[in-house]
Amino acid sequence: MPSALQLQCHLVLIFLAASKGETRYLEVRDAGEDDPFLLLSEDLKRELSAGQIYRRSLRCIDMLSIEGQFTFTADQPQLHCATFFIGEPEELITIHYDFVNIDCQGGDFLKVFDGWILKGEKFPSSLDHPLTTSQRYVDFCESGNIQRTIRSSQNVAMIFFRIQLPGNGFTVTVKKSSNLFPCNVISQTPSGRFTMVIPHQHRNCSFSIIYPVVIKISDLILGHLNGLFLKNPSASCAGVGDFVELLGGAGLDPSKMFPLADLCHSFHGSAQMKIGCDNTVLRMVSSGKHINRVTFEYHQLDLQETETRKENSIEEFCFPSI
Repeated sequence: MPSALQLQCHLVLIFLAASKGETRYLEVRDAGEDDPFLLLSEDLKRELSAGQIYRRSLRCIDMLSIEGQFTFTADQPQLHCATFFIGEPEELITIHYDFVNIDCQGGDFLKVFDGWILKGEKFPSSLDHPLTTSQRYVDFCESGNIQRTIRSSQNVAMIFFRIQLPGNGFTVTVKKSSNLFPCNVISQTPSGRFTMVIPHQHRNCSFSIIYPVVIKISDLILGHLNGLFLKNPSASCAGVGDFVELLGGAGLDPSKMFPLADLCHSFHGSAQMKIGCDNTVLRMVSSGKHINRVTFEYHQLDLQETETRKENSIEEFCFPSI
């Protein structure tokens, strides 16, 4: 049975399932009777690697993980539409308006959001993003030709729009660029390996995995001594300045998730945790005094798995039912 976050993040999960050959059937609100997702196979991605520009029409609810030119044309009044963009962890997304024909005075809108927002919850959270919430929105009806190109601060971005007159619409070109120090990331897959580096920067970075997972931290460099602390009222890294925390919850916003463990000090070895939450986040808090680095790997949690692993391991489940 789909979990609460799976229902909220239907775009994410259907995309992930398609890319891994899995099957998930989730209800999509306001998407109409048609399948709202036209997802790309690996074969098509290889065919396009020779320099061809991929073009296709957008649907009212859509997900894009590839560069190209995309056009939306309303065939009826469309009041609640959104397109979600996602790249690899080390990629930034650039959205350029090639053509826009909407009625701003009549109530239409076309906005880019720097990140993702679902049911009021944002990623990255307001605590982890360099811009204020209002600055993360770019409204075409307000900026017009002044700002036709918008680049994301992380590997996800979105457009949401309302177009009431049939025949009106817009065309955008989506490109990706390299990000030398990825900070906030939503994983495209339920398994992988990643190294997060914050080089002398006062910022917070979150890596979000929208699956129950087993996460294994193999290397952590924070510039001071060894230590691992479970979250409880008397043991916390809040006063340390540089630390990593593991969070779990049923929503998209890390600031609203439940803290499971703090890692306050550097170590080389293995720290593993099973997190049976809809969403798992590894979040690094950096004071800017050190070059902080954490390497971790993760894979989807097998809910039938009951074996207890003895290596420096902590087990925690979000819900008794898991």
